[in-house]
Amino acid sequence: MVKKMKSSSTAGSPQGSHLAASVKDSAQQIWLAGMGAFSKAQEEGTKVFETLVKEGLNLQKKTQGLAEDKISEVTGKMSAMADNVTAKAGQNWDKLEAIFEARTAKAMGKLGVPTAKDVDALVKRVDALAAAVAKLSKTAPAKAAPARTARATKAAKAGAAAKPAAQAPARRARKTAGA
Repeated sequence: MVKKMKSSSTAGSPQGSHLAASVKDSAQQIWLAGMGAFSKAQEEGTKVFETLVKEGLNLQKKTQGLAEDKISEVTGKMSAMADNVTAKAGQNWDKLEAIFEARTAKAMGKLGVPTAKDVDALVKRVDALAAAVAKLSKTAPAKAAPARTARATKAAKAGAAAKPAAQAPARRARKTAGA
């Protein structure tokens, strides 16, 4: 095989030496171009590096801006959801309160405890009666008021004297409880 190559090879011919020289020149030019590119890269490396840093900063600012926008959007959605949950919880609390009030009123009604409406009706009746009594006392003859009996006068005086005596133990009890 080596013999075949030698016989078919054109190394000794002028065409073969021209091809070898051409390949050698091409290799030399490629080597020199690589060296020139390396030299150019060293010279402009700082400029390229600074440019890349600036582009990196710009990209970082854009990314941070987008991230902040997304964060504010998510924050808004979360606030809306929290408000919605709070509103629903408030509605449920109101329902629970209404159920509790209804059951308490029902239990108090079974026990015979008067409601606020019952007390208001009684207050109105007492006010009406007081007004009627005042009206009757103004229209009644003046002699009706001094017509007290001796026994009624003694009872009134005894009641007035008994009040301060009854209040003294209550004061003592408050003082001992406060001390």
